[in-house]
Order: sequence, then C-alpha cells, then structure tokens
Amino acid sequence: MAGLSRTWIVFATMVVAAALLFVRGESNVAYAQSAPTSCSTSTSTSSSTSTSTSTSTSTSSSTSYYSTNYNAAYSEGPVNAPPTAAPPCPTGSDSSAGSINDVAKQRFNQMITNRVLGTVLLGVNEQINCSDCVSAFGSAGSFSAGVHGRKNITDNLALLAGIAYTHYSEGGYSVTSAPIGAIALRYDFTDWGSSRPFFDIGTILTPYEKVRYQRSYLTSLGAVTVDGNTTASNYAVYGRAGWIGRISPRDEVAAAVEIWQLWQRVNGYTDQTIAFNPFDATFNTGTDKTTLVKIGGQWTHLISNNFEGNINGGYVYALGSQSGIVAAVTGQGMVTPTIGNQGWFEYGGRLGYRISKGWVADVFVNGTLGPQPVGNTIHGGIGLRINY
Repeated sequence: MAGLSRTWIVFATMVVAAALLFVRGESNVAYAQSAPTSCSTSTSTSSSTSTSTSTSTSTSSSTSYYSTNYNAAYSEGPVNAPPTAAPPCPTGSDSSAGSINDVAKQRFNQMITNRVLGTVLLGVNEQINCSDCVSAFGSAGSFSAGVHGRKNITDNLALLAGIAYTHYSEGGYSVTSAPIGAIALRYDFTDWGSSRPFFDIGTILTPYEKVRYQRSYLTSLGAVTVDGNTTASNYAVYGRAGWIGRISPRDEVAAAVEIWQLWQRVNGYTDQTIAFNPFDATFNTGTDKTTLVKIGGQWTHLISNNFEGNINGGYVYALGSQSGIVAAVTGQGMVTPTIGNQGWFEYGGRLGYRISKGWVADVFVNGTLGPQPVGNTIHGGIGLRINY
C-alpha cells in the first residue's frame, strides 16, 4: 500500500511539472505574438489630415519596409523579451518623386552635350569653304578623341564626316563608353562670287552609351542619394541655311539658321540596392525628344602667315521637349516629369598654327552658357590638321 502511495505521488509531481512548462510556453508565445510588426505612425498621424493622399500611401509602403527589418532584428533577441516600441515610419515620398525631375534634367543636358561634341566632327570651328583636310584631335573637360575631315566632291558640294570616342559628366550624371559618329553634306554656291548662300544637311549618331544617373531626396530619417545604371543611344538630324561672305583675302564671315531634331533612347532600370532607400524608383524604357532652333554666326581670320583664328557662336532655343521618363516611386505611384522650353548660348573658337606647308596644329574650345538644365559647360582640346 505504501508503494502504491509513492507511485501516485511521483505521477502527480510529473503532471504538475508538465502543466508549469505548458503555461510558460504559452506565455512565451504571447510575448512573441505581441512583438510589433510595423513601424510606428504616431508621429505622422497628427499631420495626416493636412497632407495629400500620397503621404498616407507612403506610410503603408514604409510600414512593410520596416516590418521586415524589425522582425529580423527581433527574432535574434531573447524569446521572452518584452515588446518594445516600433521605429517611426519615414516620410519623404514626395521628395523622392521630385528627384525624378532632376533625372529628367540630367537626360536633357545629356542630349545637348552629345550634340555639342558631335558638331566638332562637322567642323564647327572651321571656315565654311576650304580645301580638303583631315584632323586628329583630343579634348578635355569632356574626354574625347577622334578624327574628322572634309572632302570636296565638286566645286560646290563637300562631304564632312568624323568619328570619336568620348565620356563626360555633368550635373549628377556620367556617360562612358560612348562612340560618336557624324556625317553631313554642304552645298556652297561658289559660282555666285564672294557673297553667296550655302546649305548643310547631316546627322550625329551615338548608338551606344553606358550611363549613370544620380538622384537625391530627403526623408524624415535622413537624406538618400542613389544611382541608377543603364544604357542609352542618341540620334540627331539637322539642316542649316546660311550666307557666306569673303570680305577680304584674309577674312571669311558667315551667318546661318539651323534646325535640329534630337532623340535619346534610355533603357529601363531600377535604383541600385543600398542600405536605406525607402522610396525607391523603377524607370521604364523611354525616348526623350526635343527640337532646336539656332541662329548663329562665325568669323575666320588669317592673323599672319602662320596663325589663323576662328570664333563662332549663337543662340539656341529648344521647344516641344518631351521626357521619356515614367517612373514608379514607392509611396507615390507613377511619376512623369516635364521639360519646358529652354534657351541658351553656344560658343566656340580655334587658334591654328601652321607648322609647315599643309600641317596645322589647332587649339580649340566649345561650350554652352545658360540656365539649368543646360548650364555653363566648356570642352577644350588640341588637334593636328592636314590640308591637301
């Protein structure tokens, strides 16, 4: 009988111990389930009545961003740790959307810079009418190296062409691995005498570019700067009508009106992955477009038997510009920036030194002057020209 009593006492003790373990496990589960799974919205709730719908959308988006990070960190702590307050939700989706406009401005600048570099291949710093020549050159400011020249097919018709490799950076973007080709025909009414009209028609082609665009925006938890890498291509066609005057044996002046149509195709991409980018963006594939009208002139002067100079410039107006960007921004939705009409000045110049008969060393410069997104730029270089 005593042995039976001891058996029951042991059995009862085991039951009580099991019950205690079960209760503790339930308590731990309760703690785990009570852990916060989202960021705190207490700081932004009071202002939600005065903000737009997009702000409340950004709160829900950033909630999921912080839920993942918080749960990961929480799971590494003690199982029975008490719940703590969730981190605040960041705000700033509107600032992130605004940074898309900055990318649109970078892409517009890219189109204009590509065209400025391409005009060097079409002899923008040379006189309108001259003998056959070939020039090898290199430039800095934007690195460029290549060769260009002209060939007189007849007394009236000349072929201008060139090719170069370039890379350049401006206003937050950077272009690398960009080959540029250009070709044009010029018809000069030489049989009209020293004062006569001339016409150009041509194209500039950049079929492949590696590009990095950068955008920055502000959040309630700090600033964000993020890059996006993609590829692009640029195409331009133009026509020019002008008047040339040989005012002396040493001087040639010319004035002209140019019309350009530019296209820039940029492949889609997403923001690079960084530690903190709650309002990230995805860009579609799109084509930027603009039409340019330029009114300009130039003067070429033989300074001495060995020195020759050229200055040129004009005013450019861009109209009908369209950005090809359609970006999906977290917390804001689809964003489509616009580019209004723009105006700026372009300038150029060259100083040549005749080394020997038919051989000329050149120093040249080209650039833009104006407000953003074109801004003030300068590209300079040296060349070796052979006349034949």
